Amino acid sequence: MTYYDYDIGIIGGGAAGLTVASGAAQLGAKTLLIEKEAALGGDCLHYGCVPSKTLIKTAHVYHLMKTGPAFGLPAITPPPVDFKHISTRIKSVIGTIQKHDSVERFCQLGAKVEFGTPQFTDEHAIRLAGKSISARTWLIATGSSSTIPPVDGLDKTPYLTNRDIFSLDKLPNSMISLGAGPIAIEMAQAFGRLGTEVTVIQRSGQILSKEDKDLADIVQHVLEEEGICFQMNASVVNTRDLGHERQVVIQKSTGETVTLRAEAVFVAMGRTPNTAGLGLEKIDIPFNQQGVMVNKYLKTSHSHIYAAGDVIGGYQFTHVAGYEGGVVLSNAIFHLPKRVNYTHVPWCTYTHPELASIGMNEKRAKSAGIDYSVWSEEFASNDRGLAEGDAVGRIKLLLDHKEKPIGVQILGAHAGDLLSEWVAIMSGGLGLSKIASAIHPYPTLGEINKKVVGSIFSKKIFSATVRKGLKFFFNFKGRTCTCGQDISCGEENR
Repeated sequence: MTYYDYDIGIIGGGAAGLTVASGAAQLGAKTLLIEKEAALGGDCLHYGCVPSKTLIKTAHVYHLMKTGPAFGLPAITPPPVDFKHISTRIKSVIGTIQKHDSVERFCQLGAKVEFGTPQFTDEHAIRLAGKSISARTWLIATGSSSTIPPVDGLDKTPYLTNRDIFSLDKLPNSMISLGAGPIAIEMAQAFGRLGTEVTVIQRSGQILSKEDKDLADIVQHVLEEEGICFQMNASVVNTRDLGHERQVVIQKSTGETVTLRAEAVFVAMGRTPNTAGLGLEKIDIPFNQQGVMVNKYLKTSHSHIYAAGDVIGGYQFTHVAGYEGGVVLSNAIFHLPKRVNYTHVPWCTYTHPELASIGMNEKRAKSAGIDYSVWSEEFASNDRGLAEGDAVGRIKLLLDHKEKPIGVQILGAHAGDLLSEWVAIMSGGLGLSKIASAIHPYPTLGEINKKVVGSIFSKKIFSATVRKGLKFFFNFKGRTCTCGQDISCGEENR
């Protein structure tokens, strides 16, 4: 029997790696966790979800300070923000969460933590800091990094990515965002609310290109009303460093060339899997620009080497990485075959209003050739939304030909939280009647979930056929007021 130093070795201390390390160690497997950065937690904790949502909240509070009259309050002009204070708050939040992802905690769980850059020397061993370490099973969970596009002059132009935008010494007076995906749009609104003049450059005619256009357009309209400028259908020709400013030259689809200048350039044009330097080619593990290739069990070409999280491409979300970590635990530790299932993956873009989704939207349903119907309700008809000044947005429920839910999109305040009810419904395979018959507290934004389902049942319950049946069996006499039918309300009472 071959001896290995560890039962399982994990490369990468982000969501997927931490999930597997925690579970494997507590289940009694001799576990090694390797992280190349100085601290555990991955991009999400240090450069992604946590700092961005912290910044978004700060920007929202500052925005509310400036919009008092909309709530019947006196108009005030708050002083300019000091970004150093914002960065300090971001670091404080990260530090608090970091305690949960500390080396000490994982040591207490029974896992060994090493820092450095490992490289595979064979299919069971890596070299780390000059020494060879072997494991029976390996997990590659090295995450992803911001994609740097091959733009002429960009390599000589200082730019920001998600790794440094949260620790700036000062707020930029102006900023150009290359890209209009979730990260770019979230940061555009946040920095715009804090006082930065923001211009967003998008290659296509729609921001948030994976979402339905009608909802993405509402988000764009809200940001435009807040002062964000959009250059749509535009490609970046080149960039230049002008010292105190950066220059970006773009070409519109009409052929027009436009020169833009700003204090900062933010690059947010997708993510690239972190595969370089791992030595994957030495052990014949296939990978490409999309990431490490795995099967439905998250196994690579070697059945004892798994990969999960951003490094495999696909749904690049922290919660998906954690889910994939659970799949790896089932397969590698329990040896209970489990396949990944991405049918009901939820996600949310944390603009204000938020845009959350689960399952199919219209764009994906049309692409898949699925016959569907759409049911919608507006936040403008939600009493809590009106009371809180959050009347912008709508919910869209997609049903298949059997009237089963195949997808939900919610654009509105706290959409990510509102989506959780649908996560339970769709993942649990429950019928729509469960929402329709449930009692929702009033007034809450959550009532919009019940209302959109109620509209489906209302069409059936209050149909002419049902009325005729009740009249036949119970001799109901019909309407007592004919307003809106053959005579007006005024005429009826004359």
